[in-house]
Order: sequence, then C-alpha cells, then structure tokens
Amino acid sequence: MTDTEQAGYVSTVDGVLQITIATAANGTSMDFGGIVAGTAALRSLSSEVGAVLLTGTGANFCAGGNVRGFAAASDRAAHIYGLATDLHHFVRALDATTVPVVVGVHGWAAGAGMSLVCAADIALGGPSTKLRPAYPGIGLSPDGGMSWTLPRIVGLGRAREILLTDAVLDAEEAVRLGILSRLVADEEVQAEALKLARTLATGPRSTYTSIKTLLAQSASSALTDQLDRERDAIAAAADSATGREGVDAFVAKRKPKYT
Repeated sequence: MTDTEQAGYVSTVDGVLQITIATAANGTSMDFGGIVAGTAALRSLSSEVGAVLLTGTGANFCAGGNVRGFAAASDRAAHIYGLATDLHHFVRALDATTVPVVVGVHGWAAGAGMSLVCAADIALGGPSTKLRPAYPGIGLSPDGGMSWTLPRIVGLGRAREILLTDAVLDAEEAVRLGILSRLVADEEVQAEALKLARTLATGPRSTYTSIKTLLAQSASSALTDQLDRERDAIAAAADSATGREGVDAFVAKRKPKYT
C-alpha cells in the first residue's frame, strides 16, 4: 500500500486489511482521508488479504458526515456531491470485495456510518452501541447505499419506518433486526472484531468468495437458477485445493490447513 500505509488510514496485519473510516477529529464524523485510502486499498487488494475490517478510532464507530463542514461550504450541493461520490466509490469497492468484511461498532453509527454497517458482511456491537439514519434530522436524504441495503436487511416496511422517523436503534434492537450480528462487551468490541477478522483471514478464502457471490446473486435469482449455480459452485469447489484439503482434513480428523 506504501505512502506509510496511506497516511495511517490503512494497514494489513495477519491477513486483515484494516481501514479507519472515522477518527476523533470533528466529533468522530466520517474521515474522507480514510475513505479515499480505503478505496485505493480495496481496488488493489493483494492475495495476502483474507478479510477486511472497518474501524473508527474515536469514541464512536462513525457519527456520520461532518455537518459543520456542510454548513461552511460555499456551494453545499457541490460539496456534498463530491463527498457522496467518494463514499460511493468506497461502497462499490466494498461490495466488489470477495473476502469477508467485518465491522466493530462501538458507540454511535449514524448517517453514513450506519450505511457502512449495513454494507458489511458481519457487524459486532456492544450493549451501548446505537444506530441512527440521522438524515431527516438535517434535512438530507440517505447516501452510502442505505436505501438499498437497509430494506434487504430489515424488510421494506421496517426500513421505511426507520428512515422516515429517524429512529434510534439500540444494540438489542439492531441485533433483532439483523443489522448487528451479535453483541460483546463494550470494551471488547474492537478487539473481538479484529479477532474475528483474523480468524476469517485464515479460513477457506475460495469458499467465502463462493458464499458471497451466491448470496449476491440470490437477490435477483429464481430458485431454480440459484440451485444450478449452487450445484456448479460446489462441484468446482470439490476439485479445488481448498475443497480437497477441507474434505481430507475432515476424514483424517485434523484441522484443515488452507493456503
């Protein structure tokens, strides 16, 4: 990644690409230095990377956009258009990533921060975690893909209610709705998210790719077509190095060694 790992916003350790999307600056609002650096890192993902971890380094995962920055812009429409463009490059790069994407959501995930939670494969939170769309509160509409991801997670009717009422979701409700995968102790959110990402990075990467591809295709696929895709994918996996190692390890009653 070079350039001192994009000015400290991205790093790769133990097969995990960590991307900092918010910092303590500007009240833990989204840091576009991290967003732009993260996009570049995702687009040039090396074979060393087996998982992606999104994190915030301040008191919150991400409190959303820098509203004071919005207000100070001489041309607010152009300013926000540029920010949304950069954010959406990042979301597209996340969506195209074949390895698992994990987030550790400590504190608040609001606005575009909540959008990134919805864009992840697995999201961990703590009892104090809260999520909020936050767009109606400042008279703006969603970005970061929330109008697409949220209905697919919670259903269209519930998504309408959450977005239109600018609902604050506590941690237990977010788990019940499927936005957060599970809860850990508040002080362990970031450590547990990193642990999970490291575990995934040592797993069967081609299997994860197949899972993510099949899930993405299922949204617009008829069952009969999806069954054909599943048959073809599992047959190809059976003759791959990963599939052979997994099956042989099971029969030998040993832990598989994926490379």
